[in-house]
Amino acid sequence: MSGLSVGLVLAAVFAASAISGLLGMAGGSLLMAVLTLILPVGAALALHGAAQLASNLARAGFNARHVRYRTVGWFGLGAIAGMGLLSFMAFQPSKAAIFIGMGLLPVLVWLPPRLIPLDAARPTHALAGGFLATLMALTVGVSGPLSELFLVRSSLNRHEVIGTKAAFQVFAHLAKLVFYGGALISVGAEGEGLGLALVAGAVLAAVLGAAVGRRFLDIISEDHFRRWRRWIFTALGAGFLIQGLMLLGRA
Repeated sequence: MSGLSVGLVLAAVFAASAISGLLGMAGGSLLMAVLTLILPVGAALALHGAAQLASNLARAGFNARHVRYRTVGWFGLGAIAGMGLLSFMAFQPSKAAIFIGMGLLPVLVWLPPRLIPLDAARPTHALAGGFLATLMALTVGVSGPLSELFLVRSSLNRHEVIGTKAAFQVFAHLAKLVFYGGALISVGAEGEGLGLALVAGAVLAAVLGAAVGRRFLDIISEDHFRRWRRWIFTALGAGFLIQGLMLLGRA
């Protein structure tokens, strides 16, 4: 990787972590798009997992007193089941599939709550959420919007949404590291050293971005938090869908 590519990756990790820290969504998709354009799919999924794992751990830590830990426990059990299922399969998505999948994800956040009888407060729903979110993370690369569906009917405030969802996403990104972590060894022309250095830099950028996002989260109102997050994610999704279709057309 060139110095420019490394700088772009680290800047994207910081920006994505800050966006996720503020809105609770969109950052992961933005980062996945940048990494997929620069790196091979396996390495992109692995580095995305490392950076987003650090980012979500930081956000969960910054909002620790707002996290619904019982719900997270059930979600984690579902995630482990999802990893167990995919461990029997050999699958890696194409770049076109990743972009098309991310482009279609905004549809989920616009579904009327009455059509989605999901509530993460119910153990069975949280269990199913962990299972499905992990499958999506390993096949599309991101799973935040699906996790969002299990919180959309809740009465959680913005800090509780950010903290609990961040704890949810820890499992999905950990799964990507388990499945694709070996690809990080080949990142960069200098082999393992550059790959590990890039991961370390990405982790640091993710934590710093999460801290910045938390600062802005404290400033914005509850109304702005709920109003703008879906529109921003939808705009990004439209761009991803166009890119995916273009890649599909070239295949």
